[in-house]
Amino acid sequence: MAHAYTPGLRVTPQALLRKVRRLPLPGDVHVKVGDAVRATDIVASTKLPGSVTTVNIAREMNCPPNEVPGHMVKQVGDAVQAGDVLAEAKSFFGLFHSYAKASVAGTVESVSEITGQLLLRGEPTPVSLEAYIDGTVVEVAGDESVTIETTGALLQGIFGLGGETYGELKLACDAPDQPLTPERIGEDCAGKVIVGGSHVTLPALRQAIAVGAKAVVVGGVNDTDVDELLGYHLGVAVTGHEKLGLTLVVTEGFGTIPMARRSFELLQARAGQSASVSGATQIRAGVIRPEVIVAARDAAPVSASETEAGLLSIGSHIRLIREPYFGQLATVTALPEDLQQIPTEAHVRVLMAKLEDGAEVTVPRANVELIEQ
Repeated sequence: MAHAYTPGLRVTPQALLRKVRRLPLPGDVHVKVGDAVRATDIVASTKLPGSVTTVNIAREMNCPPNEVPGHMVKQVGDAVQAGDVLAEAKSFFGLFHSYAKASVAGTVESVSEITGQLLLRGEPTPVSLEAYIDGTVVEVAGDESVTIETTGALLQGIFGLGGETYGELKLACDAPDQPLTPERIGEDCAGKVIVGGSHVTLPALRQAIAVGAKAVVVGGVNDTDVDELLGYHLGVAVTGHEKLGLTLVVTEGFGTIPMARRSFELLQARAGQSASVSGATQIRAGVIRPEVIVAARDAAPVSASETEAGLLSIGSHIRLIREPYFGQLATVTALPEDLQQIPTEAHVRVLMAKLEDGAEVTVPRANVELIEQ
């Protein structure tokens, strides 16, 4: 029979993981192959060019553009501060002066005798790239990127907000069906990655931000709470750049949905350990999933899986992503080859699966998501 593939997420206690840390522009790499690094170590750095400010010298000096070079006090390459005189002209035997001054600090990049304008380049912005995970440097690509490898637990989520962060895992709920409320978040959550249960309320998110938590990992969240927290409607977008004060990882979806027991138990078993967390999410081409990584520096080596990603087979663990079984976990029991008619009268490929309560269901293959071990 033909192979059956479906989008999937990974929830595994031990995996071989590689992360490429790439600079936006060539810069300086501070590590070499074989170096052991911590998540917060700076592995590379660069400087982004500052913004450009245009100064119309000809207009401010009230002179033709071709006369501007002769009036310049500052030349190309000179550093200037806000308020410094860029150009000066005298008339009527020095009785009258006209000036053009810099409105911002920067460096003179060019002066045009055609337009009479000067380009002032602002101060460069330093960018430092952290390792993000505890691991070992396995590759350095010139002055652009570093690849770090580690072995550890990996939990991928459905949706996230906020960038990369790092902190100790702290359980705030005792079971995967318990909601994460403000009362469960105390001052002892400062600097921690808080693990909740079924969903997180808006007051709880604000409480987590107030106490200085690094991240919240939870089963579900209300979309209206997300919009209110952001101050705008998120819509369909690439996330990960929000400035919320923490990172949010949702493992199941929107609404009140208990975290999958296997996911909760994976995090529960690693409470007190340090975790790398990213809320970056992209659902379009080049899918990016939010994630929680708990590196195990002394774990036994794990070889890369030879199983094809996304390959469905008998025994595969799946999540149903359409009603009437939305959010439920199941195990594939059969993969019929022939098309079957569903209630919408469409003829599609289906699969048969056993839910956690033992019920057998038949659903379209497009309505499931593979949970890769």
